[in-house]
Amino acid sequence: MGSEPPGSPQVVEDGGEEDEEELSGGEEGDLRSSSGRGSLLTRRGITLRVLLKDGLVEPGDGVLGIHYLGKNFVGDLLNDGKIRWVETGQIFNSPSAWATHCKRLVNPAKKSGCGWASVRYRGQKLVQYKTTWLHKYQPSADMSLVSEEDDDEDEEEGKTAVQADEKNKNVKPGLHDVVVSRRTDRERIPVRYCTLGTRDAAKDPHTLVELSAFSAINRFQPFNVAVSSNVLLLMDFHCHLTTSEVVGYLGGRWDTNTQLLTILRAFPCRTRLADRESASAVEEEICQNLFMRGLSLVGWYHSHPRGPALPSLQDIDSQMDHQLRLQGSNNGFQPCLGIICGPYYHGNQGVASTITPFWVVPPPEQRPNDYGIPVAVEVTYVQDNFLTSDVLNEMMLLVEYYRAAPDLVQFHQYWCPDTTMMDKIKGSLSCHAPKDQAYSQILEHVYSQLSSVH
Repeated sequence: MGSEPPGSPQVVEDGGEEDEEELSGGEEGDLRSSSGRGSLLTRRGITLRVLLKDGLVEPGDGVLGIHYLGKNFVGDLLNDGKIRWVETGQIFNSPSAWATHCKRLVNPAKKSGCGWASVRYRGQKLVQYKTTWLHKYQPSADMSLVSEEDDDEDEEEGKTAVQADEKNKNVKPGLHDVVVSRRTDRERIPVRYCTLGTRDAAKDPHTLVELSAFSAINRFQPFNVAVSSNVLLLMDFHCHLTTSEVVGYLGGRWDTNTQLLTILRAFPCRTRLADRESASAVEEEICQNLFMRGLSLVGWYHSHPRGPALPSLQDIDSQMDHQLRLQGSNNGFQPCLGIICGPYYHGNQGVASTITPFWVVPPPEQRPNDYGIPVAVEVTYVQDNFLTSDVLNEMMLLVEYYRAAPDLVQFHQYWCPDTTMMDKIKGSLSCHAPKDQAYSQILEHVYSQLSSVH
């Protein structure tokens, strides 16, 4: 990942008029320390290597993209700041060299590539990362140095610029973490349930499926749901900590008279999904905690760290299994709620995670081999007045569990050009936390523990 492939791929150096100057390590240091002088600050002086050294971007496969006149090009960002075009394996020294080469394939009359305005890193134009660098290391710089490339590029593409923006809404978001920048993490496009057809072992179990509405399948939601804000806070916190998928259980009560499912407590599983040996011990501990608090198991949650908060085919089957298990020996009805949390998907609105409650309706009797139908569940969120000691204790246990993990999110790095990972988690959790200032201070203590991990 981000490493040079075997063999000697062709290196393309021609970047047209826009090619960046290559700086030595000493010059890069001078560039960072020249704040106030501006003598070395030019738009060509800030290279991908500079952004890599200062942690604004990370190497990875398929993290770079160009959309030009309806054509898409994907590139890998290498450790030395060069770009490898995925389709041919060619190596380019700079964004402009790659952009010029790709655009000339589509439009031979193209003279320059406007690389920093054309190439996107995880959905964001590289020029925005250059602006972030300048704000940080050259706050007195003239911002026109990084914006003047944009204009002719957007003019030239006309309508295709709008299409590119729409397409990039679905680009796989960026955790700035080299551990997870793998080809397998590329965007999974959700499909409609009606396109699935009969169950087929050849289908990818990670295929995401759009949720249907109960009304769309001529049904009413058979139960009401109320979820405590402390449940959302702990669940959202858990999902933010790692670039890997996490799972947990939901405790609450089911009232058969009012048909109300109340979710009062989240129980994060402090274990790896692949670690089956410790999973049984963790689940046993959670069962004991449920019993001690007089709660029942009423659901589960898991994360899609960088993707849409929609169920996969595997999630649909798991949810159906949970629903059947919770029905009880007398075959009485008890709902089981599934929740998916998408913390780092760049298709989210702002910094808040997307949290998706869902349920699965069995397929029609005449089509028993179809997949279950995933449906959206309407939920009432109840704001708690205070953070319980249980929630705070669980948060600290999670920090300790992931402290030495290789997939711990690097909270000092950037989620997007103007927002660090720490800003991101704070902003998302603020949607659920009590508004009392005292509890904000308690959460700040938790955040300080996260910061000290690095």
